[in-house]
Amino acid sequence: MPKLDITSKERSALRAAAHPLHPVVLIGDRGLSDSVLKEIDMNLNAHHLIKIRVGGQERGVRDTMLETICDTLSCAPVHHLGKTLIVYRPNAKTAKTQDDSPMPTRARRDPSQPYTPKKQAATGGMRTRQSEKTERAARKTPRSAPTAARARPAAAGARTTAHDIPRRAASALSLKAGARRHLQHRDK
Repeated sequence: MPKLDITSKERSALRAAAHPLHPVVLIGDRGLSDSVLKEIDMNLNAHHLIKIRVGGQERGVRDTMLETICDTLSCAPVHHLGKTLIVYRPNAKTAKTQDDSPMPTRARRDPSQPYTPKKQAATGGMRTRQSEKTERAARKTPRSAPTAARARPAAAGARTTAHDIPRRAASALSLKAGARRHLQHRDK
């Protein structure tokens, strides 16, 4: 069987995923036998990513063991660190179901695209930078004149300001520049 090849990004992600794992197969003094290969195959079927501990061998022997394991079991070598070997073989059934599913469990988007809420993504909608800009521009446009339902009637003796907010005539907020002098002269 051919050895499985993986990219460096996949290898890095698998190495990180294997960090908390403990070795599930131990290769002793007898070396790589058929029963050990069978055990590795069984664990690869169950876990897909495993650590193998090799005891009492030289580095060159461990490298040849890793190559033999990957060639015979059609798996990918992820890492060789000291006496620990990490190998990976994806499950063919799981890989097919993930690729064929019409709605993957995780949304895929380009990093430059804005976040799309789940409900909008479920209906097939997607946000773009252009749509966000138009929404922001629509929110920034000044409001039209207040409608009759929102406008409050002015109280007797009250003036309205530029924003159509009724103010009392003697209020400091209603005074404009120069109007204060006019009121002071009127009081005398």
